[in-house]
Amino acid sequence: LKSRRARFGWSLTIVMLIAYFGYIGLIAFDKAFLAAPIGPGVTSLGIPVGIGLILLTVLLTGIYVWRANGEYDRLTREIIEEAGL
Repeated sequence: LKSRRARFGWSLTIVMLIAYFGYIGLIAFDKAFLAAPIGPGVTSLGIPVGIGLILLTVLLTGIYVWRANGEYDRLTREIIEEAGL
């Protein structure tokens, strides 16, 4: 249980780090791409990409909580029942 939970947590962490450092890399190396305006307004492409990064964080947190409340809680109950506690 412990290794499965840790492996899943690290997998989600790696996904988040890749997304975050990718965004920072775009800021550092391709400012013109993120500064490109969207339509006739003043909003640049960097704004929705940044919001997407925040939404990805919320999504990954939700996925972890969903799996923790489902699979990991069930496995914990089974371990406790088998131990007779």
